Amino acid sequence: MTTEKGYLGVTPPISTAESSEREKEVTGTLMEELRRQGTFESVEEARTREMVLGRVAALVKKFVYQVSLKHGLSEAAASTAGGKIFTFGSYRLGVHGPGSDIDTLCVVPKHVSREDFFEVFEDLLRNMEGVAEVSGVPEAYVPIVKTKICGIPMDFLMARLALSSIPDDLSLKDDNLLRNLDERCVRSLNGSRVNDEILRLVPNPEVYRDSLRCIKLWAQRRAIYSNVNGFFGGVAWAILVARICQLYPNATAGAIVSRFFIIMYQWTWPQPVLLKQIEEGPLPVRVWNPKLYPADRAHRMPIITPAYPAMCATHNVTASTQMILTEEFKKGADIVDKIIVGTATWADLFAKHDFFHKYRYYLQIVASTGDPDLQIKWAGTVESRLRQLVMKLEFVDTLICAHPFIKGFDQISYCLSQDEMNQVIDGQISETIAKRNVSSTEGNPDSKTVYSTTFFIGLHIQPKPSGVTGPRKLDISYPTTEFIKLVKMWEKYDEDTMGISVRYMKSSGLPEYVFDAAERQPKRPPKRPLTSRALCKPSGESPDMPNKRRRFVSCFSV
Repeated sequence: MTTEKGYLGVTPPISTAESSEREKEVTGTLMEELRRQGTFESVEEARTREMVLGRVAALVKKFVYQVSLKHGLSEAAASTAGGKIFTFGSYRLGVHGPGSDIDTLCVVPKHVSREDFFEVFEDLLRNMEGVAEVSGVPEAYVPIVKTKICGIPMDFLMARLALSSIPDDLSLKDDNLLRNLDERCVRSLNGSRVNDEILRLVPNPEVYRDSLRCIKLWAQRRAIYSNVNGFFGGVAWAILVARICQLYPNATAGAIVSRFFIIMYQWTWPQPVLLKQIEEGPLPVRVWNPKLYPADRAHRMPIITPAYPAMCATHNVTASTQMILTEEFKKGADIVDKIIVGTATWADLFAKHDFFHKYRYYLQIVASTGDPDLQIKWAGTVESRLRQLVMKLEFVDTLICAHPFIKGFDQISYCLSQDEMNQVIDGQISETIAKRNVSSTEGNPDSKTVYSTTFFIGLHIQPKPSGVTGPRKLDISYPTTEFIKLVKMWEKYDEDTMGISVRYMKSSGLPEYVFDAAERQPKRPPKRPLTSRALCKPSGESPDMPNKRRRFVSCFSV
């Protein structure tokens, strides 16, 4: 589809020419490599997904029917109240892979409340055949119910429209549907509306999907696929690839990927990436506007969602993550250049990141509790605040970049003593503790199970100036103390049940679990305990689990 201007996007295409024979050839090899990498699901799994979605659609109607009767509607009114599901995310865009979840929006009429969703619908889900692991998170920024149906992970959101019934032919395109909705409903609707608009704004959906599948795999392998940690999330990558497709409407996927890296590396940030001009709408809500809002002016790499109300999908990007993203765009461009001329392969583009080999020093952040359900919430809270730690570290003298890794590492440790528990809380899990299983603790009244999630930040430190000898001190006391204060401000924080520790380590001290089997470092003799002479100023406070307070290193020699 094209607009009245004759093209899609905010500017005319760079080229409308078809791809060269070589670009068509490398597109073929790209698709072969994507299949070899296992990015496509099987026909059987695709059928299972369709079957599950059909059952879910029927369940949502049943949910609305039951709630309608509960609220006093007649049998006839309850039967016509409707209810409809919309998918979004990778499944809606057609770029999901084996085991991917299905993001599903449940649209309900105005008399169905969010409380009904987390009580009645969640209960109906639990009693549905083939359902496992139902978990509602009503207090989330976008309230969500997570589950698995016939082995397919599903995330359910709810949006209540200002309508007495939801027709089967409902479309979410009309901006007026957003009238009189609370912010949570607008956010829930936004995912589906953005995806639909992206697909409407690309010249060739099939080329777009193949290109996006490639870029998603590359970003995941290079550990730069994470909105919460300051990189780009799924929506941002989807918009970027869509913009390149607009600029080269007749190109093949191989050519789109090649142009993607060249253009993204050279992009003049903070010039925003737009798929269409930003539109005003019927709601008194904030639309992204850097001329009007100072916070929007501060966005470093703005990628703007195409559906009203326009928002920045990349507001979490920091100076450090921008540096890393730009570096990865450059590396990607160099590799794809070699692929085009035949001196590299697509497998080279999808090579695993080198995060745990890249830096000499790292920060280790450990969130711990004694309860598995509490651990999920506590670790999520700590992870959501890591970006603030990164931003404060960026102000430390001699520190060029604070590079957050995109995921935490979960551990279950069976401890036989308070001393072992303290070690685990500090992120020092010995080989003995790591190998121990639950049966080892039976009959021991002092045994404790500690659930921990460990996050890492790589520290890129300036080289010593020429002529300077001896160790330098890197003072990270302010960023670490402020970070500890910040996570403790969580309204559900409990000093007696939640632990948080921050400590630095050399690359040689990284734990074995961060490496794949083939890349593990050779075993080293145990390090001597860190002494006060190695530190500039150890904190006097202890880690936060029962009988043990927080500890972190505030300054160290480099």
